[in-house]
Amino acid sequence: MLRGLLMLAPALVAGISFASTRYSFAEDIKLPATLTFTAYDTGTAGFNIAVGVGKMMKDKYGTDVRVLPAGNDVARLAPLRAKRAASSAMGSGTYFAQEGMFEFGAKEWGPQPLQILLSTVDCNCGSLGVAADTGVKELKDLKGKRVGFVVGSPALNQNSLAVLAFAGLTQKDVKAVEFASYGAMWKGLINNDVDAAFGTTITGPAKEAETSPRGLIWPPLPAKDKEGWARMQKVGSFFFPQVATCGAGISPDKPVELGNYPYPIFVAYASQPADQVYAITKAMIVNYDAYKDSAPGAGGLAADRQTKNWVVPVHPGSVKALKEAGQWSDAQETHNNKLIKRQEVLAAAWADYGKSNPPSDDKAFLDGWMKARATALAKADMPNGFED
Repeated sequence: MLRGLLMLAPALVAGISFASTRYSFAEDIKLPATLTFTAYDTGTAGFNIAVGVGKMMKDKYGTDVRVLPAGNDVARLAPLRAKRAASSAMGSGTYFAQEGMFEFGAKEWGPQPLQILLSTVDCNCGSLGVAADTGVKELKDLKGKRVGFVVGSPALNQNSLAVLAFAGLTQKDVKAVEFASYGAMWKGLINNDVDAAFGTTITGPAKEAETSPRGLIWPPLPAKDKEGWARMQKVGSFFFPQVATCGAGISPDKPVELGNYPYPIFVAYASQPADQVYAITKAMIVNYDAYKDSAPGAGGLAADRQTKNWVVPVHPGSVKALKEAGQWSDAQETHNNKLIKRQEVLAAAWADYGKSNPPSDDKAFLDGWMKARATALAKADMPNGFED
């Protein structure tokens, strides 16, 4: 199925080129006649927000925006890498792709120089949603239960492991059930093929699960549990504590202490022209009011609500747009430059590893890359970011 997605996505958008497109950076922003974004599956928060942004671009600029749903990070990035898409609405897989970890440590990929346009943090959070009929109340109760994992989606899988780590659990403590996509995993929860699935509280599948006969709960991750959070951030350093006040079974009157990170994160490759990225970002900033209520979570895309000094750099085109909006500082510029330098170190390490006659076996190749990566980062006095 993954191979099919990789082959299908470029075919759907064949012929798109930005080379001949002229951009105007006055108040009258001009976008190309057609843009393509990739996102999580249909009905997810990332997909719905991307559609909302696309409608704004159609209404304001006459630009037709096609949003391609894809079940995992590899499939989401394939059209972007092939220059068949302008941006991808990603999650924490952005970080894993940058670092060349998990599936992105394969020969066909390696560290990807992804950079951010805009991202959102809103009233929602991201955690393991659990079928209410399991009787689970706390995360530790998941021991021995069925937890969903998605083939080719290191972000979702690592996120699940991070949440389990909060309770001192590992993948060995649960029954891992693999699915081909995010949507299929949540369907599996509804159909009683699995007991828990990772997602944002506002994702469409979670709302569907809440209203299903099984019901849905979100076991809390109390901020006061310092040891739990230390375990969790050891596996998912990009998470931070947050109180969810919206989502499936959650409201301002029924909040839940969970964890979060920016999602969706609209990303582009560092090689994409700064003027192209600037035009897209600028359009999203100046027309925020036109799409902020289009989908749950879209309100978090406001320029003044951007997550600062995160683990992935902001694209120079977006930096220009944020500066014009008064939402950029010298301190963030310094941090951003360090992250761009990190991407350069990782790219050089990958190139050197490729010249070292690495083993052909996939597992041995990945193991060798992990060692080469760790050595290069240590030499550059940069943190590894992943525990051995």
